[in-house]
Amino acid sequence: MTKNTRSPFGLKTKPITLLAACLLWAGLAQAQESSNASGGDATGSGGTVAYSIGQVVYTSNTGSTGSVEQGVQQPYEIYSVGINETALDISVAVFPNPTTENLTLQINDYNSEKLTYQLFDMQGKLLSNEQITAQQTQINMNSLPTATYFVNVVNEENQKIQSFKIIKTQ
Repeated sequence: MTKNTRSPFGLKTKPITLLAACLLWAGLAQAQESSNASGGDATGSGGTVAYSIGQVVYTSNTGSTGSVEQGVQQPYEIYSVGINETALDISVAVFPNPTTENLTLQINDYNSEKLTYQLFDMQGKLLSNEQITAQQTQINMNSLPTATYFVNVVNEENQKIQSFKIIKTQ
């Protein structure tokens, strides 16, 4: 004789229990779902990471050495800046850096090209604009306060040949 169990509502309990278990399992199942546009593997000195573009799952994992955001697309944008290369074959150096009084601007292979130097402060204010007439040019920084400055070497078309970050100390 088979036992027919019914719930108080007149339904069989075994099929309902099975249905409830299936729905609960489906709700707890974790599967990664994505329709990726692209992806790949990136390798560096710190390790390897697989990445995908178009992932719809978002997970954040944090540890003592860092964190990773899975599913977050971080933009990496590359811009062309249109830098015009100059055809001068010269070598430019400044010394001493940091300096306290005078800065020496040395141009090797100088063949009397029409070059000037421009001295700027950190706000971009032009402090000095002088023509370069020899292989070595002295820039007097005695009267300037302790700060960081920029020296640009430019040609006659005002195209930057080289730029230097100079530290003036006491």
